[in-house]
Amino acid sequence: MFEIKNLYKSFGENEILKNISLMIKPNHTTVIIGPSGSGKTTLLRCINLLEIPNAGEVDLNGERVGFNEGKVSKKDILKLRKKTGMVFQGFNLFPHKTALENIIEGPITVLKQAKDEAIKEGMRLLKKVGLEDKKDSYPHELSGGQQQRIAIARALGMKPEILLFDEPTSALDPELEIEVLSLIKELSEENRTIVIVTHQMSFAKEVGDNIVFIDKGEIIEQGTYEKLSESPNARIRQFLNSFN
Repeated sequence: MFEIKNLYKSFGENEILKNISLMIKPNHTTVIIGPSGSGKTTLLRCINLLEIPNAGEVDLNGERVGFNEGKVSKKDILKLRKKTGMVFQGFNLFPHKTALENIIEGPITVLKQAKDEAIKEGMRLLKKVGLEDKKDSYPHELSGGQQQRIAIARALGMKPEILLFDEPTSALDPELEIEVLSLIKELSEENRTIVIVTHQMSFAKEVGDNIVFIDKGEIIEQGTYEKLSESPNARIRQFLNSFN
């Protein structure tokens, strides 16, 4: 179980997240939606401490990390990041490493996995994402969709308890977008704990067990897509209707 309690985040005097509390159920897919600038990506980055909250706490399967005026120990940061796998909008692959090297870097350096074991697992993950034949290719030799699939394999290589996706298809054209969304849908059907920030409402409806609508740094409502589409809140209905 992953629980966020009373989370606040500001940049200077600009308050981005306001008293966010959220329970993320294990083996479920939670989808975070909302207008641009609502705090979706900041919330995701706070979950694995790429951004340090100003106040509140997070608890991932008993590993509790509290925040006091934005202070947290490096030990706590590492402890939480070992349990999360993050897939970014812009892939964030190491340009000087091959696809396989990108996948095995974390398991070897962070998890202290033996290199031969990491390579074996890396090849299994490359096969899983349909890119076994690209193991020796560098990022610049791959399409955007292929790079994102490598990034997903890299996240899986860390054996995370929770997978985080930040607008994973926003940098892709529609054709490549489909192949990445298909892979994420496959992962969501494997009883993994997944949190996705997306602007793709049809995809959110398809994979989301719980849809969380955020506006102006606050959770306005959450539930199934059907529940939100019938919400008495006019702002939510207006947002969803804009995609129809």
